[in-house]
Amino acid sequence: MHPFRRLNRRPARALLASFLAGLLLAGCTEGYAQPQAGEHPVQQTAVPARPSNVSLASGYPRQSGGVVAAGGADAVYNYGPSVMVDRGQTRMWWCSQYGGAGPAGDDILYAEARSANGPFTGPGGGIPAAVFSGAPGQFDGMHTCDPSVLRVGSTYYLYYTGAAGDHALGNAVGLATSADGIHWTRAAGGKPILGPSHDVHRANVYGAGQPSAVYLDGWFYLMFTDTTGRAAGPNGAGQFLLRSHDPAFGSGVQALDVGGFVPVASTSAPRARSVVDGFSADLMWVGALAAFVVAHETEGGTTLTFWTADFTDHPYQPVVIPGPWREGPGLVRRPDGHAPLSAADPCDRVPFDLVRATGLGGAGAPTDLRHFGLDLLGSQACANPGRVAATFDGVTAPSPERTMDLVRAGGRVRVDRRAVAAALAGEVLDRTPPAFATLPLTTRLRSGAEAVQAPDRGFAFVLDGHRWPVPGPAAVGDNGSTARPVPARQWDSYPAGASLVG
Repeated sequence: MHPFRRLNRRPARALLASFLAGLLLAGCTEGYAQPQAGEHPVQQTAVPARPSNVSLASGYPRQSGGVVAAGGADAVYNYGPSVMVDRGQTRMWWCSQYGGAGPAGDDILYAEARSANGPFTGPGGGIPAAVFSGAPGQFDGMHTCDPSVLRVGSTYYLYYTGAAGDHALGNAVGLATSADGIHWTRAAGGKPILGPSHDVHRANVYGAGQPSAVYLDGWFYLMFTDTTGRAAGPNGAGQFLLRSHDPAFGSGVQALDVGGFVPVASTSAPRARSVVDGFSADLMWVGALAAFVVAHETEGGTTLTFWTADFTDHPYQPVVIPGPWREGPGLVRRPDGHAPLSAADPCDRVPFDLVRATGLGGAGAPTDLRHFGLDLLGSQACANPGRVAATFDGVTAPSPERTMDLVRAGGRVRVDRRAVAAALAGEVLDRTPPAFATLPLTTRLRSGAEAVQAPDRGFAFVLDGHRWPVPGPAAVGDNGSTARPVPARQWDSYPAGASLVG
């Protein structure tokens, strides 16, 4: 049976029109970020409270002239993309199927381009490459689909839907890691990190899948579908959220509940709250708006639904990116899952770009990936220091001293080496926005600065007597430093500086 005829591998799309409602609403928030325990001594400036459901004007609509990506060989469908602007490239992973990739089932393809307008080609040119397929005998033995890719430091994380076959509630979420985004190794011992909660069994027997991940202030946020979730709709539609400091969600897991995030024993805890009544959605943090955005398909196109950082309120009214669609969108994001800045005006314009399937192929399955986008205007992203800190967090730009300034935890770290700043940043700007100067200069990372390494702690620079964690040994070596081994007690004795992991 063709994979798109299987009821349980993908949610029932015929019921999609019913997900125009279901948004939960509570109070408002004053902060823009969740603090990472023990890692942020630099005081963050709170974002002043502002009215809910603010209406922002939109402009500069755009779309590609045609299809930007498609699988080669015998691929008959292309959908569910994850799109990343990474070190000067636009990289994309999506769900398709190559008969020669083996086993018979969904594969995750990869291609890259200069922009979201494509054309996307495989590494080195040619057709997109099948970079991740099923592992026979495992939970994902037949299907790997619905990729969501992050890069945190030097590690790429692939969250995906896996299934061993075509049986009811057989879908679960898996995790793989990579050093280059192309060659992947299964994490968590090849076991799923999340499965159906089995709160309620409905006619839609899809199970759990369609993950979307974001890294923010030391937390991995994971949004996903679970047709058995208690707060899902009658057709199984719903988007649930977990977060953890552990990318594999094996410990310290918190679930979004009616009152906010609460600790839970595991990823199978009851799904008490859904943030959007829909399938196949994507999540992104928008620093310029100090808000999360959930992109999900509605009748007129892709709707952008905004949430405050704690998911208690809608700071902005929904916005629709119009046009045809056949399957959920992939937002164009930074490696950490954050929104890229506007090159034209980062203090007022916020660009939203996405890629989505727009047609049906010969197999009656979604295909024809195309790019759509628009800008929201009047964001006032530089209205005060708190907004500036949120807008430019993780961004590096040239400093007045011909070095680089990297924004972390509400301040600037002056970095002598551009390559080091770029490796530690989520986004690199060639021109420095004037608003940078409103943020305090908190420390300087000089070439050859002292670095330490401790068991079960990792690597860090010692700057002004404080410990500033970095992703790994590559950042230390690129800085011309040598990590000095220290016992854990000595590592812990350093006052904590802001984390440079991200």
